[in-house]
Amino acid sequence: MIGEEELNAIIKAGTYAPTGMNTQSPIIIAVTNKELRDKISEENRKIGGWSEGFDPFYGAPVILIVLADKAVSANYIYDGSLVMGNLMNAAEALGIGSIWIHRAKQEFESDFGKKILKDLGITGDFEGIGHVALGYKAEGGVKEAAPRKENYVYRIK
Repeated sequence: MIGEEELNAIIKAGTYAPTGMNTQSPIIIAVTNKELRDKISEENRKIGGWSEGFDPFYGAPVILIVLADKAVSANYIYDGSLVMGNLMNAAEALGIGSIWIHRAKQEFESDFGKKILKDLGITGDFEGIGHVALGYKAEGGVKEAAPRKENYVYRIK
């Protein structure tokens, strides 16, 4: 489990991601409750079609789920994606491991996800953008970045 101070700093960074016309259409659901974390992992596993026992969150104890309200902004997917990026950049800056896990859209279109929103009192037309799984990196878990592809950047002077 990562420290509360680190978690709060990562979440705060996510709230400062730019959004189209500053609509702030995304929300972040921070899950540190192991029981709920495991249920979300199992739902994600089923959607992904993996074998029983597989953890699509790789044992990470914290899941930050980013959703965005479709009714607030036509740019909601971009807005939510920027939040995801800010969360991950902040985690990296603090030495916390992070990974973007998909299938939030399917989770929150299902009765399973809708119940989570209802239990939290969240109303609106939200679409799941993604999950950021957070935790301390395992020994030897730090890898060199893959080489960047040729012609990644084109410059016009």
